Amino acid sequence: MVLEQAPVEESASVEESAPVVGSASVEGSAPESVSVPVPVVVSGRSVGALRVGAGRVADVVEGGGGLVDVGLSSVVSRSVFEHRGVVLGRDGGQVVAGLRGLAAGEGAVPGVVSGVVGGGRTAFLFTGQGAQRVGMGRELYEVFPVFAAAFDEVCAGFEGLLPGSLREVVFGGVGLDGTGWTQPALFAVEVALFRWVESLGVRPDFVTGHSVGELAAAHCAGVLSLGDACRVVAERGRLMQALPEGGAMVAVQAGEAEVLEVLAGREAEVAVAAVNGPSAVVVSGVEEAVLEVAGVLAGRGCKTRRLVVSHAFHSPLMDPVLEEFASVVAGVELAEPVIAMAAGAEAVCSPEYWSGHVRRPVRFADHVAWLREQGVTRFLEIGPDGVLSAMGAQWVDDAQFVALQRRDQPQVDSALTALARLFVSGQHVEWPALYAGTGARLTDLPTYPFQHRPYWLP
Repeated sequence: MVLEQAPVEESASVEESAPVVGSASVEGSAPESVSVPVPVVVSGRSVGALRVGAGRVADVVEGGGGLVDVGLSSVVSRSVFEHRGVVLGRDGGQVVAGLRGLAAGEGAVPGVVSGVVGGGRTAFLFTGQGAQRVGMGRELYEVFPVFAAAFDEVCAGFEGLLPGSLREVVFGGVGLDGTGWTQPALFAVEVALFRWVESLGVRPDFVTGHSVGELAAAHCAGVLSLGDACRVVAERGRLMQALPEGGAMVAVQAGEAEVLEVLAGREAEVAVAAVNGPSAVVVSGVEEAVLEVAGVLAGRGCKTRRLVVSHAFHSPLMDPVLEEFASVVAGVELAEPVIAMAAGAEAVCSPEYWSGHVRRPVRFADHVAWLREQGVTRFLEIGPDGVLSAMGAQWVDDAQFVALQRRDQPQVDSALTALARLFVSGQHVEWPALYAGTGARLTDLPTYPFQHRPYWLP
């Protein structure tokens, strides 16, 4: 039997579209530093092999291997095994330090994510109102062409529906915290985030969302076309903002049954607005009634926290807009979801489900519990902050919650780190797509670090 190496294809460089992780020199080799973190992937069938492999790749970078070339080669010329590590760095020094730390088995090393592949399915959680911030998505817009194109497409969908430029408000204008702007802004950023991760091969088995986030999830799942979704979101925000300001919302550390017991007799003024966990409920409605309910629960030892809001969402104070909003929903087409939604296909294809969306409680905890029953072990939060991830992690201890964006972290770094965390746990990520347009070329990397064991007895 003759064993022979497969021929090396000369078209191994990636040059199709705009650069993502950096720009190459004229000769095609990568510069020593780039503006965006370069992911270098290593893996092995055991922890020992992973560590040895990381050390060998560090030698290549330290010996002058082009950073972007090494990064590309690590994701297209090597098999991927169960024990995985991803090192993110903007220059050779950062990458070498990360690889050396991984090789030494050190704990928390900046720019290093490692783990072991596990089973299970993946769900995306779309964040709701309250997570917005001026400038959300702006750094991603400047770096990732797919994100920018998707964001521009959504902004175009809102033209004529909003009294101004959505892009300007999101990226630095005034008025973002007004409900009429907040909801379209969150929708635009979340759809663009979804399209970006989708372009990298990260696709969910299920989707769901919190309040307006569920409308973003519905569009991404194919229930609503972009035009219909923009109309529903714009009208939803406009109608809710047009209501008289006032009311209150309070988060309480108590179960839904206990809260409903205290609410009894006050249903015309206050309601459960959200169930975020077994002991995490939000009450909303007329300020005096809400504070009374919160006071009773606080007297029983339940922690309470008043939320900063302009309106009492998902409460009886929303009733005046229900009829008009129902007429808006009645004018759109609802299609069968192509990605399963936690609320169920029958519900999300019903106009009544969406017309009552501003009034009915958000059943986030129920959705997460149902997703766990379906075998979901990885939750990726699609939104400008890790709000839902924090909620889920408080009461689900056998699943991974990853936020694509963090308020206190650079946007590109946060996004790439989130992908790395998913990847090391078993989620497929098409890393080569990040190297499109860099001019990066394949370079020789060390072969697999086999961990030899004696066969014969000593």
